[in-house]
Amino acid sequence: MDETHKKILQRNRVNLVTDLDPSKLYDGLLEKGVFTQDMIDEIQSAGTRRDQARQLVRDLETRGSRAFPLFLECLQETGQESLAELLQNGAPAVTLQPATPTKVVRPVIQPLPIPSPVDDDNPSKDVVKPSISPIPSKLSPDGWQLRPGPGRIRRDSLQSYKMDASPCGHCLIINNMEFEPHSMLKNRKGSNIDCEKLERRFKTLNFVVEVKTNLRQKQIKHELLTLSKKDHSQYDCCVVIMLSHGTEVNHNRFPGAVYGVDGQYVPVQIITNYLNGQHCPSLQGKPKLFFIQACGGDERDMGFEVSPDEVEPSSGGMDDQTDAIPMSSSSDSLSMSDEPDARPSLPTPSDILVSYSTFPGYVSWRETQAGSWYVQTLDYILEENAATDDLVTMLMMVNNEVSQNSAKGLYKQMPGSFNFLRKLLYFQTQT
Repeated sequence: MDETHKKILQRNRVNLVTDLDPSKLYDGLLEKGVFTQDMIDEIQSAGTRRDQARQLVRDLETRGSRAFPLFLECLQETGQESLAELLQNGAPAVTLQPATPTKVVRPVIQPLPIPSPVDDDNPSKDVVKPSISPIPSKLSPDGWQLRPGPGRIRRDSLQSYKMDASPCGHCLIINNMEFEPHSMLKNRKGSNIDCEKLERRFKTLNFVVEVKTNLRQKQIKHELLTLSKKDHSQYDCCVVIMLSHGTEVNHNRFPGAVYGVDGQYVPVQIITNYLNGQHCPSLQGKPKLFFIQACGGDERDMGFEVSPDEVEPSSGGMDDQTDAIPMSSSSDSLSMSDEPDARPSLPTPSDILVSYSTFPGYVSWRETQAGSWYVQTLDYILEENAATDDLVTMLMMVNNEVSQNSAKGLYKQMPGSFNFLRKLLYFQTQT
């Protein structure tokens, strides 16, 4: 885009973010070849109307010399003449040359095979299970435990989310193990073990589980978009699990990004946006849970020295691997040049919890014969405690257990979560 036009957009950014209605422009911008369908999908997943407007303006600056006048045409065609006039003031006259029509190519997504579960009774490294005495429970006619603990409220209330639908909800697992050679990413041995454990676990928790294996970036987005378009009105919850390489990216909501097998990544904040209240109305007010087994960066945590009675050290095997990729600069990060608008316009990610296998910026360890530390521990904690404890409490147990491990007797790992749940969340369990 011409520098003069870029400056006009930047000078009027606040007005554009405040008044622009991006939803009216998408068809025209696609038809005129200004944006591709993938770009429009990403803009739509940015969040609120203002977030989408801000992302649209930023992307527009990268779309060549014809983008600005075609954008003005779209504004005029959709009844947004005041914005068009605002941008035309001071803009040099532009004569559009005929352009070869741009064919929009939409990827054809073929169903991918779901790996058959295998037994994993003898992992190379076990995480010690907490000893929890079961609490007597009341059972529904089909065996599902609906009131695991004394005083626990099952109906939707100020204390806890309603979680008694059967099935409880959808669970999408994306398991990226084998990466394309040009991606320069190593294959993730042991990830199939993680996937099988979590598939069994969430089926046990009464979720409809779907597994997708070895997806490229566009395929990841396609699966998330498909999930967001489902009717969740009869369900109480939705779960997304990402097993892949990861990296640290610039962000304004949730840190980190997850790689497709083609070496292109999807920021975690984009992943969560697909299921927010705006893009998935049937999940409004319901918990949306994201579990991310991927590195948050390439820094290795060597820990700090504590007294011997404060921790029980555990050493990992010699085949410990990481899911780390060096920090990248994310094209999804938002420019704050429109700072007066930026703060109040960011959406509140209510009813969302993102659980990370490691602290942002650090590597996440995985054993090729037993799976990742995080998933091993999460699976065991859910098995032992889901009948009695809420999710946030269990994730603290996961944090504590994983923090005891050591890779090669030296490196540590600290899981964590970004919790925007408004109530306690208790899973269904079956005796």
